[in-house]
Amino acid sequence: MTSSKCGPLKGVANVPGDKSISHRSLILGAMSVGETRITGLLEGQDVLDTGKAMQAFGADVTNHGDGEWSVHGVGVGGFAEPEGVIDCGNSGTGVRLIMGTMATSPITATFTGDASLNGRPMGRITDPLALFGTQSYGRKGGRLPLTLVGAADPVPARYTVPMPSAQVKSAVLLAGLNAPGQTVVIEKEATRDHTERMLVGFGAELSVEEADEGRVITLTGQPELTPQTIIVPRDPSSAAFPVCAALIVEGSDVLVPNIGLNPTRAGLFTTLREMGADLTYENEREEGGEPVADLRAKFSPDMKGIAVPPARAASMIDEYPILSIVASFAEGKTYMAGVKELRVKESDRIDAMAVGLRANGVEIDETEDSWTVHGLGAGGVTGGGLCATHLDHRIAMSFMCLGMATQKPVRIDDGGAIATSFPIFEGLMGGLGAQMRRDNR
Repeated sequence: MTSSKCGPLKGVANVPGDKSISHRSLILGAMSVGETRITGLLEGQDVLDTGKAMQAFGADVTNHGDGEWSVHGVGVGGFAEPEGVIDCGNSGTGVRLIMGTMATSPITATFTGDASLNGRPMGRITDPLALFGTQSYGRKGGRLPLTLVGAADPVPARYTVPMPSAQVKSAVLLAGLNAPGQTVVIEKEATRDHTERMLVGFGAELSVEEADEGRVITLTGQPELTPQTIIVPRDPSSAAFPVCAALIVEGSDVLVPNIGLNPTRAGLFTTLREMGADLTYENEREEGGEPVADLRAKFSPDMKGIAVPPARAASMIDEYPILSIVASFAEGKTYMAGVKELRVKESDRIDAMAVGLRANGVEIDETEDSWTVHGLGAGGVTGGGLCATHLDHRIAMSFMCLGMATQKPVRIDDGGAIATSFPIFEGLMGGLGAQMRRDNR
């Protein structure tokens, strides 16, 4: 795909539903007794694969069209053994949450994914699941394809998450649902809390306390979850792309409505405002226990580079690639530290962004746990480079946004992965005025 410098981006950007909440809606609906109704579900491939997995475990998942879905659940502990392999495609969130969900049921399931997912470490999930009595058999490093043998007589677990990871925390909590007694998860740094909020919404007994050892989450096992009606807010990680593109494209004014602003997810927007971005919140409100607002982003030629606090990393871990694009058009250095988790995402995102930005004329310094973008100011990035995406949707979309404001067009080697999280990206950005095309080479 090629992205070229465009005129002002103008209009309303209706981005898809939140991916994190979409995954969890399907999973918790499948673990409830009765019908859960979901509106605004993200229909990207990652979430669709989670829906197929819930069907494989015995739930009845129905697409009624226009983002309306229903899930007839089988209850906590009611999962059936799937007949085939569970293919989670590109989704690290999907596979890790599903592993946790089935880990304390007396069934066996084999998981696989695409080349990117099969290269990602799963030991961070299988190690804590072993505390419940679950067994796992995978490739070296606990990589997929991997077979999980659920615990026939699960015991509750107490686990301190060694790295900031909402996926690991959520997998342990979901496993704890079908274990007797209390499962306790301790995280030293707070991560996105959609799982905790939604578990309470579905009727689980869960408490959160701040203690010297960190954030202590206690879940009482074997509840009967109550089906819910869920309105999925729009995804802040998807909103990041039209928002950030508007900030760097001269004359732009873009409104992105109904965006979830959960404080464990909104770190990017806080950071952009600290850099001097013209980014405002309108119509602030609460929907389904989640804070929501409309975001208005305007061209911001006077942004300055900053040092992003490492403690903020967990609230914006997926947004660092697109932040580094904005940083390229700011004045001075933007320093991003405490981000080694990016090395084990769909790709090594630090390396992918560093190599791609250098190919387009931006100076980058990187370490194992950080990288620094030497900003060139508004309109100062040359462009003209070809960027490898490594089958990573966020890398692909970030470089497409770069090309909208560079002096020369920017190309990526493969845009196919974009459909995993943001299937309407091309049409939406094109409707705002972006100039992108698919190259048939």
